[in-house]
Amino acid sequence: MGEPSTTQLPKTPIGATGLSLTNLSFGTSALGSMPDTYGYAVDEERARATVHAIFDGPANMLDTSRNYGLGESERRVGAVIRERGGVPDGFILATKIDRDMHTNRLDAARTRRSLEESLEALGVDRVGILHLHDPEHCVDLSEITGPGGALEMLFKIKEEGLADAVGLAMGKLDIMVPIVRDFPFDCLINHNRYTLLNRSADALFSEAYQRGIAIINAAPYAGGVLAKGAAAMPRITYQEADEASLAPVRQIERIAAEHGVSMAAAALQFSMRDPRIASTLVGVSSPTRVAETLAYAAEAIDEAAWKALDEVPYSTLDPEAQRDYRPG
Repeated sequence: MGEPSTTQLPKTPIGATGLSLTNLSFGTSALGSMPDTYGYAVDEERARATVHAIFDGPANMLDTSRNYGLGESERRVGAVIRERGGVPDGFILATKIDRDMHTNRLDAARTRRSLEESLEALGVDRVGILHLHDPEHCVDLSEITGPGGALEMLFKIKEEGLADAVGLAMGKLDIMVPIVRDFPFDCLINHNRYTLLNRSADALFSEAYQRGIAIINAAPYAGGVLAKGAAAMPRITYQEADEASLAPVRQIERIAAEHGVSMAAAALQFSMRDPRIASTLVGVSSPTRVAETLAYAAEAIDEAAWKALDEVPYSTLDPEAQRDYRPG
């Protein structure tokens, strides 16, 4: 266990919940070891060391999920929480309500069970943020949004004091936008849809911001390509990319090189500098990645670089429309 960081990150309140989010936070899906998604495995020792690094750093939110690694991410995070004797003071632990992975159902009963499974795995009796996760992959949306459904149970869980804030975490905007309009969420997570390469979540973010919903923008590196480059990772949002798709990535690489900045810093700060976004959520798989992310967040980027980056073409289409999704 390292020494707690003295670095300060600015915070944004999450509505009237009493919680405030640092403008950078960390995701732990890769710590569940999901090689089908990320192309590599993460062993137990490395995963635990990464969680310690997050807890010791200046960011105040760690995000996990019941289905990351089919429960392995929560189990590993929970092992560290137990080792430390609890969640660090002032830290926000966030997890998600997930469907039954065998039936793809997510009704009120499953919502309660998912929470109970999370609390047991994490070794806590409540969480700071609880999101309903990935309704687009569920077999029956009416079980989620209808009377007596999963979302009604989610808000009941908040009323019971088992979560300080509740939100919606998902990707597909055509399903997400109507749900956000119909329910009083405290926060939301959307991933891969507001980056240097894609702005499809722009309208959602503007509407949510106007409603006072705290926006957590996840995956600013478009699955890693904006951190590692087109040559090292010729994939965008976890899918093989052709040369036409990679052309904007190469343009961003050239601009970063011309201005003497890290491409990863530009991709990260593109999200962090948006006033609508309360926190930018970055997935990490090692203590080194935690340290690198904090360095990227602090790197100086001048206005000339931003002006050049603003000229890079971007998509407004769903970046995962053709993704071969493999849970786990």
